[in-house]
Amino acid sequence: MHILLFGKNGQVGWELQRTLGTLGELTALDYPEIDFTDIDAIRQTVRRERPGVIVNAAAYTAVDKAESEPEIATAINAAASGVLAEEALRLGIALIHYSTDYVFDGSKGSPYSEADAPNPLNVYGKSKLAGERVIQETGGSYLILRTSWVYSMRQGGFVTKVLEWARRQPALKIVDDQVGNPTSCRMLAEATAQLLAMAGSDISHWAGERCGVYHLGGDGTASRYQWAAEIIRNDPRREEQVVRELLPARTVDFPTPAQRPLFSALDCSHFTTVFGLRLPPWQKALQLMMQSS
Repeated sequence: MHILLFGKNGQVGWELQRTLGTLGELTALDYPEIDFTDIDAIRQTVRRERPGVIVNAAAYTAVDKAESEPEIATAINAAASGVLAEEALRLGIALIHYSTDYVFDGSKGSPYSEADAPNPLNVYGKSKLAGERVIQETGGSYLILRTSWVYSMRQGGFVTKVLEWARRQPALKIVDDQVGNPTSCRMLAEATAQLLAMAGSDISHWAGERCGVYHLGGDGTASRYQWAAEIIRNDPRREEQVVRELLPARTVDFPTPAQRPLFSALDCSHFTTVFGLRLPPWQKALQLMMQSS
């Protein structure tokens, strides 16, 4: 099996490198090796590599910055995804692509299923939804995996930010009116590897029979406040903490360029029904990742 992975330096892509390499030949690329705004370069790369499956973890994920860079976000999240779908179809291979809970507006008030109509509130969500739709319109063998609140122990994410704040500030204000599924990048990558292992040698046929959009996030829901409390509790270097108080806040207390859905949790039961897999409870996955860091 020759796997072509795009986005190896991102949080999800970094973990995918660790898991997919055991399944066969892995070619993993990211900027500056390839410019995801360069459609021709993407097309030429796929044609040169002639993989057996494409795994696309490349994405423009700077939610607030996307509001001032809609063209770049759309180029990476939508146009590039469309080219990958076209090339996968031309080669007769499968495409695995990651999307986001931010395609929803959060007004439902309960976990979203794949049957719920998307209505993104921000440029990032709109660009990711456009990527989903161009893949679906192109057709072929694809699995679109919508996930939620992905995290790792690499710098820049919510987990490392909370740890940093907890070591500098005696009191932290964390919003408690945003709810999602905290999702371990490591668990997401391992689930992806399990899918490819289940598919066997004819990935295109296997994925074609199960083609569609699936929700795949950490089991259970949490507010950002609850998530932060678990992060602080599982800190492997708790002796360095100075935080003594965790205070609930509202999203309106922290104005940002991009509007965020308040309740974007995903119902992942359809994925479990089709593939027989589910991610662990988000608290357990968080504990495992922090203990092994």
